[in-house]
Amino acid sequence: MRPTASVVLLALALAPAGALAAQAPSTIDRAAWLAGCWESRTERRTIQEIWMAPAGGFMLGGSRTVAGGVLREYEHLHLRAAGDTLIYTALPARQQQTDFRAVAPVDGVLSFENPAHDFPQKITYRRTTPDSLVARVEGGGRGFDIPMGRVSCGR
Repeated sequence: MRPTASVVLLALALAPAGALAAQAPSTIDRAAWLAGCWESRTERRTIQEIWMAPAGGFMLGGSRTVAGGVLREYEHLHLRAAGDTLIYTALPARQQQTDFRAVAPVDGVLSFENPAHDFPQKITYRRTTPDSLVARVEGGGRGFDIPMGRVSCGR
């Protein structure tokens, strides 16, 4: 082995793991645009969703729906990297945890499916502008859209 190659290999071996990881973005970084606080507000209800920025291959989130001043629904959420794909896990109130696997990654679109689940079977987040998105929930021949705008997390 030539001395120059030895020096390069030694430098790579001793480089901090973060320095090497910075060169190749992780799978979870595809979802980084989702980080922050989002809201859909109508006269009848308010849906709020919050996502922490990616760290450690994970994004933690949650949502709640309030109607008439009363909490109607809530769920704990997380995204995790599993090899070269993302897994979206939802734990709605009073229900079992369900995993959805990412499908067909497209810039600005996060789509997850679980055809074996009753409803929903597909959840999609589509970024429409840097400060707005549409969440689509579908399965069993029905579905609905939830347009959301970015809001201050302090609200």
